[in-house]
Amino acid sequence: MPTLFEPTDRFPTRHIGPDDHDVGQMLKTLEASSLDQLVGETVPPSIRLPRPLELAPGKGEAELLEELEAIASKNQIFKSFLGMGYHDTVTPPVLLRNVLQNPGWYTQYTPYQAEISQGRLEALLNYQTMIVDLTGLEIANASLLDEGTAAAEAMSMSHGEVGGDANAFFVSADCHPQTIEVVKTRAWPHGFEVLVGDHRTFDFSQKIFGALVQYPATDGALHDYRAFFEKVHAAGALAVTAADPLALAILTPPGELGADIAVGSAQRFGVPMGYGGPHAGFMATRLQYARHMPGRIIGVSEDASGQRALRMALQTREQHIRREKATSNICTAQVLLAVTAGMYAVYHGPKGLLAIAERVYAMTATLAKGLGRLGYKVRHDRFFDTLRIDLPPEKSREVLERAEARHMNLRRFEDKSLGVALDEATSTSDLEGLLTVFGGRGPVPPLADLAGEATGAVPELFQRRSAYLTHPVFNRYHSETEMLRYLKALEAKDLSLAQAMIPLGSCTMKLNAVAEMIPVTWPQFARMHPFAPVKQAAGYALVFRQLEEALAEVTGFSDVSLQPNAGSQGELAGLLVVRKYHESRGDPHRDVVLIPQSAHGTNPASAVMAGYRVVPVRCDDHGNIDANDLSARAAEHSPRLAALMVTYPSTHGVFEEGIKGICETVHQNGGQVYMDGANMNAQVGLCRPGDIGADVCHLNLHKTFAIPHGGGGPGVGPIAVASHLAPFLPTHPVVPTGGENGIGPISAAPWGSAGVVVISWMYIHLMGAEGLTQATKVAILNANYIARRLDAHYPVLYRGQRGRVAHECILDLRDLKKASGVEADDVAKRLMDYGFHAPTVSFPVPGTLMIEPTESESKYELDRFCEAMISIRGEIREIESGQAPREGNLLKNAPHTAAAVTADEWTRPYPRSRAAFPTEHTRKSKFWPSVGRVNNTLGDRKLVATCVG
Repeated sequence: MPTLFEPTDRFPTRHIGPDDHDVGQMLKTLEASSLDQLVGETVPPSIRLPRPLELAPGKGEAELLEELEAIASKNQIFKSFLGMGYHDTVTPPVLLRNVLQNPGWYTQYTPYQAEISQGRLEALLNYQTMIVDLTGLEIANASLLDEGTAAAEAMSMSHGEVGGDANAFFVSADCHPQTIEVVKTRAWPHGFEVLVGDHRTFDFSQKIFGALVQYPATDGALHDYRAFFEKVHAAGALAVTAADPLALAILTPPGELGADIAVGSAQRFGVPMGYGGPHAGFMATRLQYARHMPGRIIGVSEDASGQRALRMALQTREQHIRREKATSNICTAQVLLAVTAGMYAVYHGPKGLLAIAERVYAMTATLAKGLGRLGYKVRHDRFFDTLRIDLPPEKSREVLERAEARHMNLRRFEDKSLGVALDEATSTSDLEGLLTVFGGRGPVPPLADLAGEATGAVPELFQRRSAYLTHPVFNRYHSETEMLRYLKALEAKDLSLAQAMIPLGSCTMKLNAVAEMIPVTWPQFARMHPFAPVKQAAGYALVFRQLEEALAEVTGFSDVSLQPNAGSQGELAGLLVVRKYHESRGDPHRDVVLIPQSAHGTNPASAVMAGYRVVPVRCDDHGNIDANDLSARAAEHSPRLAALMVTYPSTHGVFEEGIKGICETVHQNGGQVYMDGANMNAQVGLCRPGDIGADVCHLNLHKTFAIPHGGGGPGVGPIAVASHLAPFLPTHPVVPTGGENGIGPISAAPWGSAGVVVISWMYIHLMGAEGLTQATKVAILNANYIARRLDAHYPVLYRGQRGRVAHECILDLRDLKKASGVEADDVAKRLMDYGFHAPTVSFPVPGTLMIEPTESESKYELDRFCEAMISIRGEIREIESGQAPREGNLLKNAPHTAAAVTADEWTRPYPRSRAAFPTEHTRKSKFWPSVGRVNNTLGDRKLVATCVG
């Protein structure tokens, strides 16, 4: 085809920041003649992929969107009355456009830098308050990954709190089936016994440390758990309730029933089903258990001027600090979805939520009356939104056939009874359709008559008496005008990729292109129930297959599971697959995992969760794994060696030359090699984990493959494995998937966060083989360019053998403290005054900054960042020379707010203009931190994690 006929909207030039001229200038700075020379000096020749990736050429944006639209049309969106923790919902358009589809929200990072994150911190505090109010407990976290994993986390938390020799966890058979199985998967490596049964007949002579029930039950039944919880407490155990948050608008909350922990999913609060995710799981508990609660907690503190400021509280609980002593490996949350769910409650308010819940209940009661009129037996007479209908098997088949003909999905129980779950999106025509499906050719009773007979409220025993959502934030923003302005006010407080590069090392904050994001909210993808018959999801199946094939090619492995819904869950899944593999070979005693000291804290936390014993491996002075120490540790633990966890390129930002030998050493001692894919952005198209010698690798689709970070979630962490590990890939109890001898489900939904994997599908197909490889080369170029420009001002701590860094570099600031009193955190805060988010602070080495610019940033933006860092170094020199004081200087007082620099009184030893407008760019386009430096100690000492005042 003639070149002139090719599409003009080719994506790689839109995704990759530097153009050809910029690349040439940067290579000149690096004294390299070409990108290929630079890559040759960076990536060890022994691991280079000797051929191009076998992927199709990239397509234009318009062409590919049209192709994906045709694929999406293969999905059949039935009315799904399946329930089981997933419900159709009505996302208010003001939230759809201004949160879910808004790069000002979805391109933010986890709010570690609180001063430029106050908007989403407030939104998450709203979410926590909503969960606390609805559950009747005292503190909630800022979201978990889904309901099933939240229940599993509650099991681990219960065991940690109770202690002692109890080793069993009771789970009601009335819980959702996926929740039961996720709990079993998590219990297995710890040797916990999961006792599934009827809470009404459970024999408490069996020692338990916790008990989990569903409220309402998976088949709709309402049980009064008060007496059961009293017995649980008498046994010295904790009571856990998996609860439906909408039901809690009219039902007695778990905390008032006696529950110690409540978990669940906030999906039905305006978050599309998306074939299973991503959704915001939740957990609430009593204050006495707060320090063992997994996940992030947003708390109230003050800034340097005494003004209210929010921050992430109790961070010393987190895996990156506690490592193998952490109670959970949770590294991210579902922030974007938690923000949506919390804002759903803000927009509707307590009256609106009550009205929605009462409508759903009234429709369910009306349907129950209608089914009774038609001669059917509804099994439970106490319910909220779900009915279980008993009928003969042949009648069940007839009803299901009529339902399918009317594009309706009903739940099928093993005993041939049927389930019907209603939701906010259910209409009166849906009710009439359901009655027609059950009635066959007979007359259908009029809804008006049935509604008159149906009870107007849930049984008195279950009626909620306590108030909720009483804070003003839930009672003000009920018009779209007010809601829009509130959302925009919060958005304006947060720095996202819409304002500047976010150079966080090990985080890969690359472009999340609009063309990639658009399909996520298409109804053909967004409204699919995860347990709909697979034949209705042919479009999703094609996306999954093509994405899995592409990821297998990129990694050099044979099989891929998309089920893990975060990088941390990918780590856990990969390690459990290795465990299952060893068990299948008669080696269940292999329980030692070697982990380099430079590894991210999630690695040792995941290893412990998978039931392993962690043995650290030293690193040498150049940041590489100490090969001698590795060999010694592998030989020492050879009979029990299960695996090595290794990040490549290393967390120190270099390609280690000896990686193949490291893998061979582990294999020679009977272990498997788990490669952490956090730094895969430096490998794509240049080398592959499978070729290097790894056996399993997890990928962060929210890093390398363009899914946005969403302010701290969603994440997607699929695993790729060699053929010998494929039989052990995660399975699912509701929809068959995974290996024939799989580890069980790692997430609640069969394909995890299926709703956002279309982003990575789009990214790969837009870039094509050549574009993906070019992106990797430019990511390496950008990192080396920054390292070269800044090295004279801040020494680069680690380099490869030929003097190059990989896709990120570490700047050493440790000597600055002695000479000036300035620490890495001071530089991070001062960068806010220049309009930048800080690099990663004090990880993996205390007192350093780790910078990862990604391929998406232009030379202009890289230079702007470098000039800011050089200018800050000049400010530090003023302190070193005595021109500026060691305290009360530009860095120690940073960041500077608009309120501070416009105050009537100014006593600081530098002009206001220098504090706020240090560069020409800031004078033209200023991003203001909304609070001064936050007092972290105060926020932990006086923990407040809900809306107050």
